[in-house]
Amino acid sequence: MNAKRTLTAVCSAVALSLVTGTAALASSGATNKVFVSGPLILLFLGFCALVVVIQCIPAIIMLYGMIKGTVSAVKDERVEVKK
Repeated sequence: MNAKRTLTAVCSAVALSLVTGTAALASSGATNKVFVSGPLILLFLGFCALVVVIQCIPAIIMLYGMIKGTVSAVKDERVEVKK
């Protein structure tokens, strides 16, 4: 009977600490810092942005080719059919 009471007390204590501790864990106290990244982080983010821009160039070229092909297909609508 004593083990059951101890287990109940431990479970109650853990549940109570989890319920009341979440608000304290949510605020870190460092919400007034705006920018703390170093130059290596900025260099890495710049490299990532460069990769995205470089990958967009072939996509734009392909889109231009598809639009150009669609417009030229509309102009060459005549098709001769052999009987």
